[in-house]
Amino acid sequence: MIAAPLPLGMLVATPIWRRGEWILGNVAGTVVIFGAAFALIFREWAALDALQQACFDAGYAACFPDPPAFMRYAIYASIGLVEALALFLISLTVERRLRERAYAPEWRR
Repeated sequence: MIAAPLPLGMLVATPIWRRGEWILGNVAGTVVIFGAAFALIFREWAALDALQQACFDAGYAACFPDPPAFMRYAIYASIGLVEALALFLISLTVERRLRERAYAPEWRR
C-alpha cells in the first residue's frame, strides 16, 4: 500500500494535469489511491473471514484476531488518506511550475 498507489495515481493524473485540468487530475489520481486501499481492505477482510471460518470449523466458539479487524482496515484507510493528501500537495507544485513557465523569468515572483 505504501509503495505502489501514489506513483500509479501520479502516473494517471500527470497527463490530465498537463492539459490544465487540475481538479480532474486530482480526482483521477485519488480514485486510483482509494481504489487500491479498498482492494487491500477487502483482501484483508477475506483473509480474516477465512481465518474465522477455520477457527469455527476447528470447534472454537469465538476467535478474535490480533490486531482487531477495524485496526487493520483503519491502517489501510489512513495510508490511503495520507497518499491522497500527498497527491494534492504534489499537484500544487506541478501547477505552480506549469503556470510560471508561461511568464518570462524577470516577471516571476
